[in-house]
Amino acid sequence: MTEIFNFYETWKEYYSKYTNLLDEKMSKEFPSQWIGQLLEMNLQFKKMVNETTERYFESVNLPSKKDLGHISTQIVNLDAKVDDMEEFVQESIDNQGDLVTRRNDILNLKKDMKSLDNKLNQIINLLNPPSSIKTNNS
Repeated sequence: MTEIFNFYETWKEYYSKYTNLLDEKMSKEFPSQWIGQLLEMNLQFKKMVNETTERYFESVNLPSKKDLGHISTQIVNLDAKVDDMEEFVQESIDNQGDLVTRRNDILNLKKDMKSLDNKLNQIINLLNPPSSIKTNNS
């Protein structure tokens, strides 16, 4: 009699051997070590690509990502300075308006003081007897 191929037994044997091999490999540092090496290679490749790209941009006189970031920072700083200058100019304009108002108030006060001084001089002249009368009585 010929022996019949037993698929179940073959599968069971294969599964048992494969799981034992997998468990053995997983218990060692093999996967984590391999993944670590792969990550290290990827990082080195990325660094090399970045450096090459930057050198290429520099040789063809194009800005790199770093250059654009630096320019962006300078634009933000410049914008802040312009805002500060706008505030300063606006305050100066407001203060000049106040100065004009104060100057007008001072000029009006001077006119009022002159007018008051003239009126006081008139009152003093009216209250003082003429000097000719004083000389006659003496």
